[in-house]
Amino acid sequence: MRLQRLALAMAGMGLLAASVVSAPATAGTTDSKPWSDRTKQTNTTKAGTACLVSAAFPAAAGTVSEADAIAGRPAQGVQYDPFKFVGTRANATWYLASNAALTQFYYYGLLLQGGNLYRHTTYIYEDDRAPLATFKKVGSGWTSFKTIATSNLNTYNARHAFLYGLNSNGSLYRYSIVGAGIKSYGSFPGFKGFKAMTVISENAAYDTLLMTTTAGALWSVRIPTAVSTKPILKRIRSGGWQNFESLVVENCGSRGGLLILGVDNNTQTGTLYAMSKANGAATALTGYGPIQGVVFNGVDTVREASYYDQLVGE
Repeated sequence: MRLQRLALAMAGMGLLAASVVSAPATAGTTDSKPWSDRTKQTNTTKAGTACLVSAAFPAAAGTVSEADAIAGRPAQGVQYDPFKFVGTRANATWYLASNAALTQFYYYGLLLQGGNLYRHTTYIYEDDRAPLATFKKVGSGWTSFKTIATSNLNTYNARHAFLYGLNSNGSLYRYSIVGAGIKSYGSFPGFKGFKAMTVISENAAYDTLLMTTTAGALWSVRIPTAVSTKPILKRIRSGGWQNFESLVVENCGSRGGLLILGVDNNTQTGTLYAMSKANGAATALTGYGPIQGVVFNGVDTVREASYYDQLVGE
C-alpha cells in the first residue's frame, strides 16, 4: 500500500506531529473506503510500471475526494470515497507526514475559506475509519486571492517553504512559511491574465510555477528565492489550456519530466499530459487524453505528496 511505502521512506527522520486547534466548521467522519488502500502503481522508470499523479479535490459542500491518475493510453483513474472536510474555495498541496514513532500519519496543507487562510491536519488510518480533518486559522484578509500554491524544499542542505497567492489585482504574492505562521516575502505585478498555477520545481536557488492564462497559454514562472529578484517567465504553449481551473503535477522518470493533470471544473473531467523538463517553447508535451473513471467534483484539485518529495520540473 502507498501509505506503508511512504512510512518506510520516512522512518528515522524524526517527524513530529503538528499541533491542531479550532476548526472553521465542524468536520467529522463518514463511512469511507480507507485512503490507506492505495493503488500499487508508483512513479518510476521501471519497465511496465506507469507514472501517476495523486490528487485531492475538496468540494464546496464540505467533503473531499482523492484519486490517482495513471499514465497510459487511455489514461486511467482510481477514485476513493469522499469524507467530511469543510467548504473551501482554494487549496494548496497536501503533504503526508507522520509522528516520530510512525504510529500516526496525517496530511497537512493550506486552504482558503472566505477571506481566511487555514491550515488543515487530516489524520488517516490503516483500518476502516475515515480520515479525520481538523483546522487552525492562520490569518485573515485573503478575500481577493483567487488561488494559492505552496513549495516545500526539505533536503539535507537546503530548506524553504513558500506560499504563493494569485490576487485579483493582477499581482502574485509570496509568503515565507515559518512554523505555524507566514510572513510577507514580496509581490510581483504583471499577472492580471493568469488563472491556474502549481509548483513544478523546488530547489535552493528558486521555485518554478506552471501557470495558465485565461486565453489558454501555458507558462513557466521561475521565482528566485532571494527576496529582491524578479520572476523569469517563459511561454511553453500559446493556447489550448484555457479550460483548466487546476493543474496538478508529479515527477516522472529520471530526467526531470512531469505528469500534468489538468482539471476542468465545468465538465468535472481531468486530462493527463507528460511534459519534459520545462524549457520554454522547446518543452515537449504529450497528451494522454481524458482520465477514465474519475469525477473531479471539487472547487479545485491539488497534489498529494510526501513531506520529502521534491519537484524537479525545471
